[in-house]
Amino acid sequence: MILAAGRGERMRPLTDTVPKPLIPVAGKPLVVHHLEHLAAAGFREIVVNHAHLGAEIEKALGDGSRWGLRIRYSPEAPTALGTGGGIHRALPLLGPGPFLVVNGDVWTDLPFADLAHAPAALAHLVLVPNPPHNPKGDFPLDGDRVGDGPGERLTFSGIGVYQPALFAGQTPGAFALGPLLRAAAARGQVSGELYEGAWFDVGTPDRLAEAEAYLQGR
Repeated sequence: MILAAGRGERMRPLTDTVPKPLIPVAGKPLVVHHLEHLAAAGFREIVVNHAHLGAEIEKALGDGSRWGLRIRYSPEAPTALGTGGGIHRALPLLGPGPFLVVNGDVWTDLPFADLAHAPAALAHLVLVPNPPHNPKGDFPLDGDRVGDGPGERLTFSGIGVYQPALFAGQTPGAFALGPLLRAAAARGQVSGELYEGAWFDVGTPDRLAEAEAYLQGR
């Protein structure tokens, strides 16, 4: 699943007319980078949620066949449901097994094929070294176990593999994913890994420029 329902407030006025996932990075929409990487990793079934300018996303991506994918959509208009609520709404499309979720506003060269496995617990998170905009990090990592206690914290990349059971008991509506992950981590039910390769949170014009410069350099 690619999370693509955010309004992109920090990218305005660009996102007033272009949904954030369609903002071009190095000559192609950000979401297309994801689709190409996922297809190359062997994924074939993709769910994309959307809210703001969602029709533009469906028009641009279609059914996914040009990438060898099958894309289905989970619309949330008129109001986005947040990271947790958006995934919860899409569960009927995602099926009974574990699924990979990627934030639509990040760029990475992470080999997604390495994540094509069921997490040992309720969730498996990809963490990255703390960027300047998130110096305190989000979660501590002890070996392959993500915690929620004291200790040096790393930044959640916005990429994880989840079991549907992580969302058990949640009611439909808007809610964030973070509290669910922290609660599961406190129970010892979240595994994780550190990825030190290329990763950009393309959430502001400055960070968009950083990603653009990196990709143009490659």
